[in-house]
Amino acid sequence: MTDTLLPNGIEKTGGGDGSYFRKGCNPCAQTGRSKLQNKRAGLNHQIIKQMRMRAGAENLLKATSNNKVKEMVLLELSYVNSNLQLLMDQLEGLNSSVEVYQNSHETANIPLIALGLKETKEVDYSAPFKDFILDHYSEDGNSFEEEIADLMDLRQACRTPKRSEEGVELLAKYYGHLPLVESRFFSPNRQTGIFFTWYDSFTGEPLCQQNLSLEKASVLFNMAALYSQIGTRADRQTVAGLEEAISSFQKAAGVLNHLKETFTHIPSYDMSPAMLNMLIRLMLAQAQECLFEKTALPGIRNQFYTLMKMAQEAAKVSEIYDHVHQCMIQTPIKDNVPFFWSTMSQVKTNHYRSMAHFFIASALLDHDLGPSDDEDQQEKTLSQVYDQLPEGRSPLDILKNKDERQRIGKAHIRQAIMGHEEALRIYGLCHHLNKLEVLEGILKASHQRSLTKQSQNEIEEEFADYTQAPDIIPKTEHKAEIEFPAAAKVKVIDFFQRLGPLSVFSAKQRWTPPRTVRVRSEDRDLGFTLKGDSPVQVVSLDPLSAAASDGLKEGDYIVAVGDTDCKWMGVGDVMRLLKDVDEEGIDVQVVTMMDSNSAMPTKSATVSGNLPKTYSMICLAYNNDDKKARKVTKKSSFLNWGLKNKAKSASTLSLPTASHSGATS
Repeated sequence: MTDTLLPNGIEKTGGGDGSYFRKGCNPCAQTGRSKLQNKRAGLNHQIIKQMRMRAGAENLLKATSNNKVKEMVLLELSYVNSNLQLLMDQLEGLNSSVEVYQNSHETANIPLIALGLKETKEVDYSAPFKDFILDHYSEDGNSFEEEIADLMDLRQACRTPKRSEEGVELLAKYYGHLPLVESRFFSPNRQTGIFFTWYDSFTGEPLCQQNLSLEKASVLFNMAALYSQIGTRADRQTVAGLEEAISSFQKAAGVLNHLKETFTHIPSYDMSPAMLNMLIRLMLAQAQECLFEKTALPGIRNQFYTLMKMAQEAAKVSEIYDHVHQCMIQTPIKDNVPFFWSTMSQVKTNHYRSMAHFFIASALLDHDLGPSDDEDQQEKTLSQVYDQLPEGRSPLDILKNKDERQRIGKAHIRQAIMGHEEALRIYGLCHHLNKLEVLEGILKASHQRSLTKQSQNEIEEEFADYTQAPDIIPKTEHKAEIEFPAAAKVKVIDFFQRLGPLSVFSAKQRWTPPRTVRVRSEDRDLGFTLKGDSPVQVVSLDPLSAAASDGLKEGDYIVAVGDTDCKWMGVGDVMRLLKDVDEEGIDVQVVTMMDSNSAMPTKSATVSGNLPKTYSMICLAYNNDDKKARKVTKKSSFLNWGLKNKAKSASTLSLPTASHSGATS
């Protein structure tokens, strides 16, 4: 266990107890994110308390016929519902607190949305697992205290993971152990008495189940949430930081997609197919936004082709956020998704669409078609940008005719200004968005940049022009894709491997309690054959052998020879333990499967004494009439123990920021 633990780093003089934390976890780190999670946990407890009071009041209202009691209950219900609404609003406020997840030095980029971790109650595996080990595996459950403690420590550590790859690996490790634990202890015919309680990350409502499906799904959700938090924390002013953000959001989408495809019937709203589909779109939208920022990071050159390309890239980001917003306003998602989220996606839809129109306007207003320009290439580029041109106009007409070029360019700048004004209007509708001063600064800077471009191209006494700007075709050279993280496939070692191979010793299988059989050698023959990998199985048993007389049966699994546990031993290892058995014999522990359809293993070898060469098994058959013994040779269709087997081995336009509006270079 110590290989996964780290010192807590608290000095003894500072009140530390010298205890250890698991790698990837530090519950003592009082970051803004951890404080937010603590508030979320407190709200969840208050919500469940109010829900219980409401359920009790509703039941009393149904049961009573006394009018006075009904009036009192209705008054209490109104009070409880009011408290619930206030708690829900507070929870929405926590889900809207994106600033705590952002990079502390982030002042030039629009904030991104991170998922909060699902909260859970503590689970005590100790008593149920010990009882199950005793009843089902016929072993002393107290001897597995350390293994059970390791599992419980791992689960507890997963409640406070670090916002890093170490934290993801911690969650993935626990997720990897869950199928093993399920196979060991969760029988389809018996309840363990363990209840797993998880709180909905949006509504705060608790969900409790006895099977591990909820546990697995919730751990996956938290893995995706952690990736989203890693993405929002990345420094988006550097290429490395943007690449980290892009990868993290794509991995978050991959984990959510895996969750949606694997666990389809989890009765938790935040893991419903509709909600997961929306969250996947949101993660990919943020990855696409970071891809756009990566393209613009070195600066956007004020050239015709570059501006056209960036316009389509910005239009693509706007299109994806529009799809996200459309998902968020659909029933039943709109009833529980924070208003902050849907407002933010709508703001970004308008902001990036306006940015696309600004780039087109800059390309048309600042660049005339000169003699040295490639006319055909510009015509092709412009035709690929527009879905449909105004009637009677062609791309070449716009490029060659300066007045037409100015008219379309001004239409685009007007469209950009209207879009920025709409983004600012929507921004003002959400009081949680109003707290994000960085976002307000970027929106105002973008709006001012478009106004400046319009004023630079105004002509006095010019008649009002109502030309409508053509729609821009969204296009990207780097599309955000779903990526399932390799870190989610962590290989783990079964905590309870001492119980034996899972292929045999699982909760689904049933067998007799271990019994002791005395095995003796008669004429250098033990009277049975072994097959299988681990554990080995008894086949071709001589019914007249001493082992058979002592209770050995065909199909029995050998679990111990003398004091040596051999559940994980193969045929060769067990034979080495039995090869020196003499007439006094040795005690062997065996179990018998109670299921009749257990498959027979393929490998086989005969257990005989210390023979100098390969022999077939020899047993005695008796004639009841004359009581004379005669030797019978059995078929030698199995691998015998001999000397020949001893040698064998086992097989330069900057994006607007809060501080400046950007300029062409």
